[in-house]
Amino acid sequence: MKKIFYTRFNVAIIALIPTCIGINFLGKLLASALRLPLWLDSIGTCISAFLGGPIIGAICGAASNLIYGFTTGDNISLIYALTSMGIGIAVGIMSRLGFMETFLKMLLTACVAGLAAVVISTPLNVIFWGGTTGNVWGDALFAASQAAGMPVFLGSFLDELVVDVPDKLLTLIIVFIIIKGLPKKLTSLYTADDEIKSLD
Repeated sequence: MKKIFYTRFNVAIIALIPTCIGINFLGKLLASALRLPLWLDSIGTCISAFLGGPIIGAICGAASNLIYGFTTGDNISLIYALTSMGIGIAVGIMSRLGFMETFLKMLLTACVAGLAAVVISTPLNVIFWGGTTGNVWGDALFAASQAAGMPVFLGSFLDELVVDVPDKLLTLIIVFIIIKGLPKKLTSLYTADDEIKSLD
């Protein structure tokens, strides 16, 4: 179990992190340009988590949000760096446990990543935005929940749930297709073995 968190910082990993941060940026810009009701900003995070493990996934996820937030002045991205870290950790752990080997297992990983995002983001939504997410679908559900007299926290949870789980399903399907298309010689550079160092 301890090997789940083992990480090697070699040339391949050092090159992987900025590449995956760039992929996150592209996904975020695409979703924004097409006005999609999804985020698509964690594709790179999930790729890095699959290849490098949960620690690399967390680093990539947090760095993506922090860089985007500081370069664009988007304070929202800074706050949700915690969520991106959680997604990276969740996917990295599931991947190291073998839950990215088949399509069905990958769907379970997507659900776990989505729920991790929901659990982390919901309190942040309530604290900073009164429970909303800024997503059209989610906020419509939140408004309906408040009109029905539901507690703010529950409404915010549902708001996040209907956005993050579908988003992570689509994200992990994309990641699964990408990973399966990579040559074995490349993916073997990131395989955890007895020579790698533990960061815990």
